[in-house]
Amino acid sequence: MTHEDREDPVLLHTEGRVRHITLNRPGALNALNHTMAVRIDAALADAELDDSVAAVLITGAGERGLCAGGDIRSIYEDARAGGGTSMDFWRDEYRLNARIARFPKPYVAIMDGIVMGGGVGVSAHGDVRVVTERSRVAMPETGIGFVPDVGGTYLLGAAPGELGTHLALTAEAVGAGDALLCGLADHFVPSQRLAELTADLAGCGTAAEIEQTVRRYASPAPDGELAAHREWIDSCYGADSVEEIVDRLDSSGVPAAKQAAETILTKSPTALKVTLSALRRARGLDSLEAVLDQEYRTSCTAFTRPDLVEGVRAQIIDKDRDPQWSPAALAEVTEADVALYFASLGDRELGLAAAPSMTA
Repeated sequence: MTHEDREDPVLLHTEGRVRHITLNRPGALNALNHTMAVRIDAALADAELDDSVAAVLITGAGERGLCAGGDIRSIYEDARAGGGTSMDFWRDEYRLNARIARFPKPYVAIMDGIVMGGGVGVSAHGDVRVVTERSRVAMPETGIGFVPDVGGTYLLGAAPGELGTHLALTAEAVGAGDALLCGLADHFVPSQRLAELTADLAGCGTAAEIEQTVRRYASPAPDGELAAHREWIDSCYGADSVEEIVDRLDSSGVPAAKQAAETILTKSPTALKVTLSALRRARGLDSLEAVLDQEYRTSCTAFTRPDLVEGVRAQIIDKDRDPQWSPAALAEVTEADVALYFASLGDRELGLAAAPSMTA
């Protein structure tokens, strides 16, 4: 890799008829920033109109992961300074998520290693989503006083039963088997075969050929953990409030459920309540675009609240893992507090659901 490559956060090249997009911030686990979101969006717009390109493949530089999420440090500094550049970033990032979901050519995502938050947004909306034995997939937002975004509430809301609610509230990371079970991925390919797979994809010219090639390399994923817990997950997380969910988990008599309750109670009380409401509302919306519009409201509101700065401080900056949430308890978060996160932003609305399609 040249010095110029090391400085460029998004690398583009073409092999055969496949346009490669590589997230190139390996030292930051390829964390996504505004520049990268704009560059990826432009690359997709170009690939869509280029008849020589049959498919797009997104990967992450290095061996630790595709993308660990958004650039949380930048968001933290922006929020502390009372700025607003993060909202501009989210506007473009969510538009990118929608473009990926509607992209008219096969969009292949290699979800190797860590794939969290914004990393899920640039992969799990694709057509062909490949996980490996190293994959760790999560929407960890409640742990930093934030709410799942990048279409995360759309994806988790569509997971079987209440699995998505469990993942959203606990912020739990899952491996390949559970990612497949939850509908966040399509195929398991051992990491040692990724180079061969990538080379063979270069010769593919149609969606059918892409799918057939991936299937040749795919194998059964290692067993996940969630399938064995479906009974208590569906029962406990079907409750109407976070308090009732925690009570059911705690009194279920199942050790894993009790542990989940304990985990949930370490997260931001406000983020938990807003997340549950967002998931339930997302299930009633008719498109990813409508969900992204909703997520933009929750993100912009969370940006102005104390828990986001405090959560990032505790988890990323000082790393004391002791956030002082405000309010500190679930009972102190009112319905009115939650409703504020879903209020119209007026002329600052994202407006994706009302916008014309971004694809030809």
